[in-house]
Amino acid sequence: MRERVDALVRVFETLTPQSVAELAQFYVANCRFKDPFNDIRGRDELQAVFMHMFEQLDAPRFIVRERVVDAPRVFLTWDFEFRFRHWARDKTQTIHGGSLITFDAAGLVTSHRDYWDAAEELYEKLPAVGGLMRWLKQRGRLPTPPKI
Repeated sequence: MRERVDALVRVFETLTPQSVAELAQFYVANCRFKDPFNDIRGRDELQAVFMHMFEQLDAPRFIVRERVVDAPRVFLTWDFEFRFRHWARDKTQTIHGGSLITFDAAGLVTSHRDYWDAAEELYEKLPAVGGLMRWLKQRGRLPTPPKI
C-alpha cells in the first residue's frame, strides 16, 4: 500500500497538463472526487477537473506534507501553490488542505475527498470579495438569521 501511495503522491507532485492522463492508472473507472467546487464520478471527469485547473491557473503544483496510511484509507496534508492567471500573476498563492483517499483491494482509488477552507484559503485572496470575507472573519461570525 505504501508503494502505491508514494507513486500517487509523485504523480500529484509532478502533475502537468501532459501527465494528467496518468491519473487514470490510479483510479477505478467510477471513482468519486469531491472538493469545495466539484463532486464528480469517473476518471474522465477527474481528468477534466485537473485540466481545468491548468487552464485557469499559472504554475499550479501540489506539495504533500504528511501521509497517514491506515489501509484502505490514506490521509494526505498538502500545500497547493499557484498564481492567478489574470491578476496578481507575480504573487504565488498557497492553499493548505488535506485529502482522504480510499483504495480498493486492487490498490485503485475509489474515493478522493479534498478538504480545505475555500473562504480562508481562496475567497479572502480575491479582490472583489476578499475585503468582505476578511471583514466577516474579523467580526467573528456571519450574521445570525432570525428565529422563526
